[in-house]
Amino acid sequence: MSETRLNGKEIARRGKILYDGVIRKRVETAANLGKIVVIDVETGEYLIDDLGLDASRRLHAKRAEAHLYGIRIGYQVSESLGGSMERVQS
Repeated sequence: MSETRLNGKEIARRGKILYDGVIRKRVETAANLGKIVVIDVETGEYLIDDLGLDASRRLHAKRAEAHLYGIRIGYQVSESLGGSMERVQS
């Protein structure tokens, strides 16, 4: 069990490093565009899901103390309220 509780900024920092450095090139395909990838920032394990909720639940089932980071594949954010989501330039 993890003894360290990460704060939100550290989870986001680690998640972005993992996504940009390793995971993006594996998951950013036409079939996955717009789906959510959820990453356990301590193990690097990740799952892809349409909404992210099922992926989060499955990762927490494996490791209840997991610190999770999610991002919409191909976009800079996972959700937008009243605005627009811009695609990431590859």
